[in-house]
Amino acid sequence: MGTSTAYGGPSGGTPLIPSWLGDPPAPPAAPDSDSDGAPLPDVANPPAPPDRPPIPQVADPQRFSSARNNFTRFAGSGGSDRASLGRAVSRYVSTSSGGARQAAQRMGASRGAGARLLGFLADANTRGMREALREFNLESMAGRPITEVFVALADHICPGASTVDEGIAREAYIETIIDLANEGLTDLTTFTPEQMDTIFELYATHAIEARICNDIGTRAVTMPSNAQTAHQVERQLRDFIRGGVSDALARERGKGSSANLSQDQIKSFVDTIYESAFAILQALGNAEANQ
Repeated sequence: MGTSTAYGGPSGGTPLIPSWLGDPPAPPAAPDSDSDGAPLPDVANPPAPPDRPPIPQVADPQRFSSARNNFTRFAGSGGSDRASLGRAVSRYVSTSSGGARQAAQRMGASRGAGARLLGFLADANTRGMREALREFNLESMAGRPITEVFVALADHICPGASTVDEGIAREAYIETIIDLANEGLTDLTTFTPEQMDTIFELYATHAIEARICNDIGTRAVTMPSNAQTAHQVERQLRDFIRGGVSDALARERGKGSSANLSQDQIKSFVDTIYESAFAILQALGNAEANQ
């Protein structure tokens, strides 16, 4: 405590265990069995612990940057920079999401809601609207306008909205209801399998649009201040996405009408549509970027 020379710590060559300590005496050997003759566990060679699942790799925090920057350029152009739109969507699928399959997996709640929506439409097409509504104790809604029917079904098609994923699914469903009149779909009593596909196409389009905008449009993206120009930007993005969804549906439609699917087959059908749509959007985006 009162020394005139401070101690600078051990030098780099000082061993962690000083040599003057010497080797401690060896402990006595442990017995191989207890007093009853039962073998004791091998303490020196304990059994290997069970395999644990690998720790998931941390996602690259910059994986959205390229898609977001290109989407910002597209929005800033008022919708005229189609090459930036193509790069934004293509890189969202390939880089931000890690490919079409992973992008589709990010649509968890929307895939579930899409399957429930398509299942209801297939049931209504097969057994009639009243019987399909009876499953939800809503048979009194039979004969009402399609928008009223869909509003009544909202909590059954899109249960919950406590997470971002569930919120996206419900937002897409509401947007679909709004679009029904514009598509000429006002009466479900005589609707066709083609109209059924149109309703699902609208829903999947809105769901993918909402997912992309939530991922790359919520930060550092400035939309045009002019409302008409901003609407044009949104419309071009939506039409671009709908083209991909429509192509995906056309591919599957060649294998048979979705109206003939069983309830068990519908989930697989919906998963296929989402994955196929993202793959097509990536290809369409690359084509736009290279024009």
